[in-house]
Amino acid sequence: MSDVIERTPVRRRARGGRVGRVGWPTYLGLSLAVIVSVFPLYYMFVIASVGAQAVTSSPPRLYPGLNFFDVAAKVFETVPFLASLANSVLVSLTIAVVASILCALAGFAFAKLDFPGRNVLFLIVLLTMTVPAQLSVIPQYLIVSWLNWVDTLQAIIVPGLASAFGIFWMRQHMATTLSDELIQAARMDGCNSWQLFWRIAFPIVRPAAFVLGLINFTAVWNDFMWPFIVLKSPELFTVQIAIKQLQANRSIDLALAMGGSFLATLPLLVVFFFVGRRMVAGIMDGAFKG
Repeated sequence: MSDVIERTPVRRRARGGRVGRVGWPTYLGLSLAVIVSVFPLYYMFVIASVGAQAVTSSPPRLYPGLNFFDVAAKVFETVPFLASLANSVLVSLTIAVVASILCALAGFAFAKLDFPGRNVLFLIVLLTMTVPAQLSVIPQYLIVSWLNWVDTLQAIIVPGLASAFGIFWMRQHMATTLSDELIQAARMDGCNSWQLFWRIAFPIVRPAAFVLGLINFTAVWNDFMWPFIVLKSPELFTVQIAIKQLQANRSIDLALAMGGSFLATLPLLVVFFFVGRRMVAGIMDGAFKG
């Protein structure tokens, strides 16, 4: 009996060690997922550097050529691409930062403040997530037109400063990571609602707000429909509209279009390269705490 008792921890440790190991099927699956994800971007570069013959040849060409820099120079000559990149950075960064703070503020109110109609208002916020974005285009355009914001960047920035998904995201994180005892203790120390949010709640959920900001940055950067509707002047175009201007009315230069698309994707790759680890950490932090 004593031998069995002594050997039991050893067996448990060995079993735990096997669970912690990652086998080759996992690495194979991850490798295939990476290849499938990266291949469209790589093939975009191949078409930009070779031309339409990369697609029309049989079998299709899968290795790049030497003409990418010539195509890139033509992209910058055809449309004001640098100005479009700057506009996209300005719009995306503004929405990412401001929307994260405003959604966190609303999420804090729904999660930790007691006021009349809180549950009803939160239910209305959730119901707006079921409405397709296309249905809001006409009323949103009428409001923007009434404010004389058509063909201005604020027509893109202001409607994106808050979202139902962002409020829901931050409310869930506030509810699961911020304890009521901490709020009560801060109240006893004399903190008002704003001090509770800015000094206590927001620092705790900052990783979740960072993830939300990165999601918003990517979504706004890739948005085409709404900027295409409200922007008319070429100097105000965002990068997605600039890519559309690379296409002629009846024909498409595949090399030029793919070159512009590849150049428009590079800033996102740079952003994810520097903040990807922090984004994953923020998601996992919320997952473990929830």
